[in-house]
Order: sequence, then C-alpha cells, then structure tokens
Amino acid sequence: MDATQQTETPTAPASATGRGNLLSLFLTFVKVGAFTLGGGYAMVPIMEREVVDKHEWLSREDFLNILAVSQAMPGLFAMNMASHIGHKRFGTWGGIVGTMGVALPSILAILLIAMFFQQFKDNIYVEKIFRGIRPAVVALIAAPVFTMARAAKLTLHTLWIPVAACLLIWAFGVSPIWIILAAGVGGFVYGKITDRP
Repeated sequence: MDATQQTETPTAPASATGRGNLLSLFLTFVKVGAFTLGGGYAMVPIMEREVVDKHEWLSREDFLNILAVSQAMPGLFAMNMASHIGHKRFGTWGGIVGTMGVALPSILAILLIAMFFQQFKDNIYVEKIFRGIRPAVVALIAAPVFTMARAAKLTLHTLWIPVAACLLIWAFGVSPIWIILAAGVGGFVYGKITDRP
C-alpha cells in the first residue's frame, strides 16, 4: 500500500468509555472523597475543579444541573453527585465506578476509627487538629454558594429567592423539602408563563 494512502487509526475521543477512563474516574473520586472534610457540600469545589476544569468531563452548566438534581434527590449528596457525573460521562459503569470511588475513603476511615477510636478519642493533639480544620470546612462549604450563584446568573430580580429560602429555613424552621418543592413548582409555572407566544 502506498504511504500516501495509509491512514492513521483514529484515537478514541476523551469521552469514550474504556478501562483507562473508568480508572481515571475511580481515582478522581477517591481523591475527592479522601481529601474532603465536612460532608458532601464541602467537596463541591474540589469535585468541580477535577470534573470541569481538570478533566473537562462536564461543562460548568451540566455540573450545576447535576448539583441541583443531586440536592433534590434522596440519599447521600456526595454519592448522588458521583453517580450522576459518572453515568452522564461514562454510562452505567461510570455511575457505579464513581459511586464506589467517592465512598471508598469514607468506608476505610470509618473502619480505622472503629478500630482505634478508644486510643485517640481523648488525645489533646487530635482535638487541636479538628479545631483547626473547622474554619477550613466552613470555607469549603461556603465556596460553592458563590460558584453556584455565578453559574445560575443571579440578578437583583432573582436574588430574593435564595435569600428568602435561607430566611425561611433559618429563622422560621421551614423544612428544606418544602422549599425545594415550592421552587420546582414556581420554576415550572414561570417557565410556562414566559414561554407563551
């Protein structure tokens, strides 16, 4: 065959599912789960950097949509995020692998704590470490608020919605379930009204 007629075998696109990609997904979510303290919301900025900025598996808008759906669904927030992101990018196996990756560090940590809890529960150095971690956890939880506000394109006309939701939950003890349901119904009705010709 003439050299000019030879064509190179096309390489698989970055989005193709494969062993390497699934391994990368697994290791990414292991890292997210291992280096996040303070619960699911604290891992949002780390997850966003890994999934959107570094690996470019999702657009920022897709990430925000998955974030909203994961909050509204029952179950653990971090697990919901990992399964949705993995499934959207790599299919069913991606959802399974992502969930396993984000859960593994927590499972191992719980096992270690259960084994050695009695030895360090009253240790003054461990207590000081956790006191130092607390402010950082607050910052990790607060960071997604600004990211989501920017991605949601909040304006002076829509800023009252999150403010009112916060006040209802904090000051009046309204269940977040009712806030989510009201927001969903309100968004649906608003969409129907604004879509009219």
